[in-house]
Amino acid sequence: MNIKMLTMGAMALAMMTGSALAAGNTSALDDPAKMSPFFTDAGLKTMKSEKDFATAWKAMKPDEQKAVLKDCGDATLNKSHADFCAMAKKMGG
Repeated sequence: MNIKMLTMGAMALAMMTGSALAAGNTSALDDPAKMSPFFTDAGLKTMKSEKDFATAWKAMKPDEQKAVLKDCGDATLNKSHADFCAMAKKMGG
């Protein structure tokens, strides 16, 4: 009986941990649908002009802007999206 309970507990813990880790790796900065208005190419490598960036930024909902700025506050994400984050911080505070 104890082995059965331990096995079930371990399986439940593994399933909860896996879903928590998967959910924790989402970032607004890695969502092509949210990022494409800010870039001129499909590969999201070349940013639009500051004027076009500002237009795209203003078109975002306030909660989406906050999510982007929060992600830009993360050192790892900011490192891989430095140019975008610099412009987003300029637009959003």
